[in-house]
Amino acid sequence: MAAPPQLRTLLFAVNAFLRKRRYHAALAMLKGFRNGVVYGAKIRAPHALVMTFLFRSGSLREKLRAILQATYTHSWNLARFVFLYKGLCALQSHVQGKTYQAHSFVSAFIGGLLVFGNNNNINSQISMYLLSRVLFALCRLGVEKGFIPEPRSDPFPWFTALVWGVILWLFEYHRPTLQPSLQSSMTYLYEDSNVWHDLSDFLIYNKSQPSK
Repeated sequence: MAAPPQLRTLLFAVNAFLRKRRYHAALAMLKGFRNGVVYGAKIRAPHALVMTFLFRSGSLREKLRAILQATYTHSWNLARFVFLYKGLCALQSHVQGKTYQAHSFVSAFIGGLLVFGNNNNINSQISMYLLSRVLFALCRLGVEKGFIPEPRSDPFPWFTALVWGVILWLFEYHRPTLQPSLQSSMTYLYEDSNVWHDLSDFLIYNKSQPSK
């Protein structure tokens, strides 16, 4: 069924407004906010679902509340950061008459401080995820710019061996320094596998089921 004339007129006016270059920066901030909400939910919800039901104790209601809270926090923070970052970039470009590379750093620095500055589990996970990407990218940039000699062979095997060696040493002897979620994962892999009583908790379950 065709849309009513009033609705078609409204949609035409909205689409015409969205195409105006005059409002592009402000509209980009709004769409960035929208994309932050969607992407944050798509990334966090499955992760929170798996980690909560694997490692968290409590009732089903408590687990669902924890999943929703983690998803909300991730989405809300990411949406605010994108909105703020794009707004600050646009403001600097407008004030200075053109775009400079420093605008990205300054905008993200301010946004990161204001949005992700609170030290909680969600912000910590996001920052550590980004840190690994930053270190990889800076090494590649250093090679590209000639600041770091290009390796004669692939350094990845040595890199990954060092990472695994250090992380297991930290887990075994300095566990409190690791993030709680990583501690839970590694406990499941390396400690729970040391304990069993019969076939049920050796092969079927991780831990023996309470007798009824």
